[in-house]
Amino acid sequence: MDVADIEAEFSGLTLPGFDETAALRLGQILVDLALAEDLPVVIDIRTGDRTLFHAGLPGSAPLNDLWARRKSNTALMFQLPSLLVGRRNAAKGETLERHGLAGMDFAEAGGAVPIRVAGVGVVAVATVSGLPQVEDHKLVVRAIRTLMAG
Repeated sequence: MDVADIEAEFSGLTLPGFDETAALRLGQILVDLALAEDLPVVIDIRTGDRTLFHAGLPGSAPLNDLWARRKSNTALMFQLPSLLVGRRNAAKGETLERHGLAGMDFAEAGGAVPIRVAGVGVVAVATVSGLPQVEDHKLVVRAIRTLMAG
């Protein structure tokens, strides 16, 4: 996926509202999708200061939890999908470190997609870790679209 594709995709991902109940629904959608495809992932939905949903599915590893946290931090910091941040930085020959962000706490890998609410902006982030980064990203986008469809 290139920058333009990710930007266009993200522009269409705005929810009318998002709260703890919606986070639980989104988390369950992600769990159902991942279990149906036997995907060894960690799923994490959080705000800037609290975890709303977290699950480690069969085959996932402790490192996936660390990657999910780092990717979530990136998406929340830039209020953009972590895949988009990584692709933009790569195109400019930059890294997160150039912005003063330590690799221990931030990652440019895909899989974290901000949750945007109409008229409010970014309120949370949904993250998947355990697959190749584009596949992590696509799974989150598919789940958000499913939630949007009601």
